[in-house]
Amino acid sequence: MERTIKLCAVREHITCGLCGGYLIDATTIVECLHTFCRSCLVKHLRECNFCPSCKIVLHQSHPMNYISTDRTLQDIVYKLVPDLQEREIQRQKEFEVAMFMYRTGEQQNIHNNSQKNISSPKPKVETYADTSTSKEDYHRNDEQTAICMECYRSSNGKYLLKPLTRKYLKLSSQATVQHLKKFIAKKLALDNHTDVDILCNDEILGKDHTIKFIMVTRWRCKDSPLLLHYRPSLKLLY
Repeated sequence: MERTIKLCAVREHITCGLCGGYLIDATTIVECLHTFCRSCLVKHLRECNFCPSCKIVLHQSHPMNYISTDRTLQDIVYKLVPDLQEREIQRQKEFEVAMFMYRTGEQQNIHNNSQKNISSPKPKVETYADTSTSKEDYHRNDEQTAICMECYRSSNGKYLLKPLTRKYLKLSSQATVQHLKKFIAKKLALDNHTDVDILCNDEILGKDHTIKFIMVTRWRCKDSPLLLHYRPSLKLLY
């Protein structure tokens, strides 16, 4: 028997306690299972090491290790709130374009050109629809990130795994550690990608961590490529 439930009845369960808006990239604290927007939670944990709701202490020095992406809850939010996912994707694209223009100085050039041509008539230009890009290519316009993958060495200086032939990669900032594990396992002909650990600053990264998240929280957006190490998982070292 179907029953209609108003959105206001479940709103408190799908909103972020920090920003008050609907959950975007929902992220749950492992210790207490409270969920917030990832950006809101990361910003909070940079200054504090406790849950914003129940004040439970996560970790004195590495609270980021105790949060996890909740993809199931995020899918529920997108299904309950009409057009929320489409609006968020559009906002992300607009932000990426604005940041690209800011980094390359195109925004200033456009402003200068507009001042020069403000009194001149605009010529008529014929436009054509670009149908070359497939609608299913979701990551073509993602922010690209350069990373360096190096094999972890033991105390005696020996490699624990075979080094990659090409250690520099350029990939989408939305790629996860899980994708890198599968890539390494395929390149090194390993039986299972779960036998590989990926580290940044000698800290093992979670499989759901995106490259963008690692750069913001671990690498602090340095100018040099993001340096990651890979090695056999701990169960294979002993």
